[in-house]
Amino acid sequence: MTSSGDTTDPADPALAAGDPPRWRIVGPGLVVAATGVGAADLVATLVAGAKFGYTLLWVAVLGAVIKVVLVEGAGRYSLATQRTIFEGWRSLGRWTTWYFAPYILVWGVVYGATAMSSTALPVVALLPDLPLRWTAVAFGLVGLVLVWFGTYAAFEKITAALVGVMFVTVVGAAVLTLPNLGEVLGGLRPALPDDSLVNVLGIAGGVGGTITLAAYGYWLREKGWHTPRFMRVMRIDNGVAYAVTGVFVVSMLVVGAELLYSAGIAMETGDQALVQLSDVLADRYGEVFGKVFLVGFWASSFSSLIGVWSGVSLMFADFVGNLRDLPSGHPDTRTGGRLFKAYLLWLTFPPMLLLLLDEPVGLILAYGALGALFMPFLAITLLVLLNKRRPGALPHSDVPPEWRNGWLSNTGLGVCAVLFLLLGANELREVLAPYVPFLEG
Repeated sequence: MTSSGDTTDPADPALAAGDPPRWRIVGPGLVVAATGVGAADLVATLVAGAKFGYTLLWVAVLGAVIKVVLVEGAGRYSLATQRTIFEGWRSLGRWTTWYFAPYILVWGVVYGATAMSSTALPVVALLPDLPLRWTAVAFGLVGLVLVWFGTYAAFEKITAALVGVMFVTVVGAAVLTLPNLGEVLGGLRPALPDDSLVNVLGIAGGVGGTITLAAYGYWLREKGWHTPRFMRVMRIDNGVAYAVTGVFVVSMLVVGAELLYSAGIAMETGDQALVQLSDVLADRYGEVFGKVFLVGFWASSFSSLIGVWSGVSLMFADFVGNLRDLPSGHPDTRTGGRLFKAYLLWLTFPPMLLLLLDEPVGLILAYGALGALFMPFLAITLLVLLNKRRPGALPHSDVPPEWRNGWLSNTGLGVCAVLFLLLGANELREVLAPYVPFLEG
């Protein structure tokens, strides 16, 4: 990374003096975790709790551990090489560019519409007179303004505040249910109920994990953590962040098990499940808490929205900067840069057409197919990048020996790769089944 990419805060006397970096509870790890835990992830664990009680609790814990492995790998590569993850992918050959280019463009349009709708839904549940479609558009514009004009430091503070709201509401809901601790601990014993495979894959692979996992290295750079001396701090940051993620998903599974499984209440699909849960909470604990939970639902969705608006815009800016042969860390590729802002516009305005029109089948199919491949793509490329140098690799892509994978990291990433290949195959089947009849069985 060039000196132009150094954003270390000169006001920090420890860093200015060259002292060992100090970990702070609010860092890029909390940002990537908050971004990854959206409404869909809360629904996945809620439904699992409602269907199987505590039986799949161990899967929720495993899912958080898996994300620690992947995010640590992405962060370690960035700090060890002082290069971005896309520079690493590009060193593997042109095929990575041919995959990533359509993926990031299609993903941005479909996810943008999804994030806006998810953020608007709890607000409309609180204020029924508001139209869902236009409320979603309004939140897209709010996210655009916050990220367009804000700094990374401001974005981090907003994310921390939203995580605080999520913690109070989601964990508060779990505490209110007075869970049976014996049953909770029993759920840590690995077991697979009948017809649970799809739920297992969804929880382990989906919770807290999207393209934003790969954005971690970019947020490290924006934070000013950009050399190997920040390795220990990064690992603590990542571990604590996904411990928080684990608390969220376990809390939602507890709520599902205690409130829904025991009462035999079936959940709706999609984000409507969280609106339904707020009604159940209101009936059981009073209307006020039902509304408070909707605020937590909104915080979860909005943190994902602005996280994607920031992190994936940085990835796109670096992608285009690489294609234009701009130096690493060029201002156009940083927060507030021209390429960064270009993708912000792409995330905001084309998705609004999906909110106003019927969803185009071709775009949804492409989104599902490309998205199913991303997490295996990330796990497998990290396995390659973090091992010994490959013949013909670009010099800057090589990780110094002390930061390469050991057997434990290789095992962890290997498990991730297999899991996400299975999850991706299942997602592809679900996407294609309505159009390819023999897949429905």
